[in-house]
Amino acid sequence: MKRVIIGLSGGVDSSVAAYLLQQQGYEVIGLFMKNWHDDSVTISNECPWLEDSNDAMLVAEKLGIPFQTVDLSEQYKERIVDYMFHEYEKGRTPNPDVLCNREIKFDVFMNIAMELGADYVATGHYCRKGIIEKDGKEIYQLLAGVDDNKDQSYFLCQLSQEQLAKSLFPIGELTKPEVREIATQLDLITAEKKDSQGLCFIGKVKLPDFLQQQLKPKEGVIVEIPNTQAVYQEQAPEYKTEEEKLQYLSRKIAYQINQGKIVGKHQGAHYFTKGQRKGLAVGGTVEPLFVIDTDVEENVIYTGQGKEHPGLLKKALFITNEELHWIREDLAINEDETMKVMARIRYRQPLQKATLHKVSSGMYVEFEDFQSAITEGQFVAWYQNEELIGSGVIS
Repeated sequence: MKRVIIGLSGGVDSSVAAYLLQQQGYEVIGLFMKNWHDDSVTISNECPWLEDSNDAMLVAEKLGIPFQTVDLSEQYKERIVDYMFHEYEKGRTPNPDVLCNREIKFDVFMNIAMELGADYVATGHYCRKGIIEKDGKEIYQLLAGVDDNKDQSYFLCQLSQEQLAKSLFPIGELTKPEVREIATQLDLITAEKKDSQGLCFIGKVKLPDFLQQQLKPKEGVIVEIPNTQAVYQEQAPEYKTEEEKLQYLSRKIAYQINQGKIVGKHQGAHYFTKGQRKGLAVGGTVEPLFVIDTDVEENVIYTGQGKEHPGLLKKALFITNEELHWIREDLAINEDETMKVMARIRYRQPLQKATLHKVSSGMYVEFEDFQSAITEGQFVAWYQNEELIGSGVIS
């Protein structure tokens, strides 16, 4: 029997994944990852990881599989939390869930599993793994989950061939209602449990509260930029090369306070992110205000009225070579090559038509339609049909 170690999170998805692996004839061991116990950062009064680890233990007991807890809080703090604070201080918006999968679940956790003699590591992600043969060797594919509503392939966009080789995703062929139905039939304690919100593994915590523990509040102004501002009216220059055009389309506008009017105050530009609407506490505008940019150096938040404000919309983005990642290295394009793909810049965004342009310094992703709130530090992922083939950090 092949041995599979599954990350039991105390949620319904990983519970059912463990059961399905048993049914497929694997020897299954459940591990709960404890990723936080720094009491200096209070994370709401409830302590969800205790409840979650308890639920995970009860599921393991019910399924009759061995269970233990591993403490990864040190690595989690170092690789995820510190990185997040660092990114926010720079005015970028990281995605902890994508990082958590790359750095914790499929790296630190996977190494522990291999030391325990596992052949595979499994998780309760809604995605699928494919295997194809090319030039005499096996290549692993990361495929979207069958449930369009829950497809989580985006969160795994930074995985490598080595990591995929040792991964299993037992619920990828199922929809969420089917997973709940199985859990109900098995009378698992997690059957009706709500999906966890908040930071990956830290539990029920709101990001601003968490950030406030580390990044000190600092009062600054909120500026509203009218959509008639001259900066949006300027004529596009004549481009000598395709790269110049892409540079122009993906450029970041440097706003100045005198381009708009001061409409309110905030407690720190680093708490806000592009496209954000809640938490500005500015009333009296015809349409709601959205954050169009933050300046962490000057501690200013720039906003605009309405979803269609030109400050929110862009057709291209750039990824540096250091932050460019191909799951399918065999499909990677070379300098001056292009590739038509479907791409998304955030989880659950419907896939968008786009073209990849490889240049010497990195890669541009040019979209057919305007995209709203392209945000530095977030991940863009691209697909061919239902396969996620690469990703990168928006620079």
